[in-house]
Amino acid sequence: MKLEIAVLPGDGIGPEVIGESVKLLEVLGQRYGHRFVFSYADFGGISIDKHGEALTGAALEMCRGCGAVLMGAVGGPRWDDPKAPARPEDGLLKIRKGLGLFANLRPVKVFPMLLDASPLRRELLEGVDFVVVRELTGGLYFGRPKRRWQTARGWRGVDTLLYTEKEIERILRVGFELARQRGKKLTSVDKANILESSRLWRQMATDMASHYPDVELRHILVDACAMRLIQRPAEFDVIVTENMFGDILTDEASVLTGSMGMLPSASLSGVPREGSTAFGLYEPIHGSAPDIAGQGIANPLATILSSAMMLRHSFGLETEAAAVEAAVMRVLESGYRTRDIMSLGRKELSTTDMGKAVVGAL
Repeated sequence: MKLEIAVLPGDGIGPEVIGESVKLLEVLGQRYGHRFVFSYADFGGISIDKHGEALTGAALEMCRGCGAVLMGAVGGPRWDDPKAPARPEDGLLKIRKGLGLFANLRPVKVFPMLLDASPLRRELLEGVDFVVVRELTGGLYFGRPKRRWQTARGWRGVDTLLYTEKEIERILRVGFELARQRGKKLTSVDKANILESSRLWRQMATDMASHYPDVELRHILVDACAMRLIQRPAEFDVIVTENMFGDILTDEASVLTGSMGMLPSASLSGVPREGSTAFGLYEPIHGSAPDIAGQGIANPLATILSSAMMLRHSFGLETEAAAVEAAVMRVLESGYRTRDIMSLGRKELSTTDMGKAVVGAL
């Protein structure tokens, strides 16, 4: 089977961790009789340096011509000038909107052998295994007007929080469908006590629940959810929420796993129903970490686990996806660690050696 993947290595440690996923997929393809074809393009800061924009039209078209996208993180201090005409993050918004990637899935699973990597007590972390479904192409990040201007009384800035019925309906459906495939519990996060858009969100979630009688729906305010993620994280199964809330909550949830280097993600253009596939973009949730770029100490496991999500959600290769996830588990059980999850009595591996270890565990 020929499977075409667009690869956007990005900035900082992006090329390092993406490289380990590509090596793994090449070996996996040989093992299972698939031919992975990789097409590369610049993305983020490096694209600004070379082409003057974070994502060129040609790169976007290349992505459209493939079955999935594998992407590294973008950004760094050299592109942080707020007055700059182009920023690496512009590419993120452009690719999400351009490819219709409205549903961001971020699984948060605490591996038993990494319980001591988190600052939280072990008893709070046992059994933590949930998925956050984040709406990705609406809300504050995309609403208009969005601008800064100067007045006689000083500078002003405005961002618009806008959601349409269609945008809310499709992301809630993703949440309900995933909950149906998992533990049949869906938590809808909003700020309905303050925001009109959240009141619409809550009303629509309540109405949609009648079509999913097998799924238990509960509503929770975003500030309360932020507390519960630390106090009782094991009570969650599937969380669905709007763009900015999901961005913040999933970064908070990375503390549960001990490191952002353990959290994969998928951004999909369709509803992931059981037995179906959807075009998607796959990336670790961590940043470009320019302070450690080139040192060979970055954790590639989040990117490797993102590749497993790609195999499952975009190519329908459940056996291969499970094999990758099992290989990561075996490596961790064997005591191998990268620096971000290192503890006493474990063996520290470089980025490349961790990638080799996972390949060997296949």
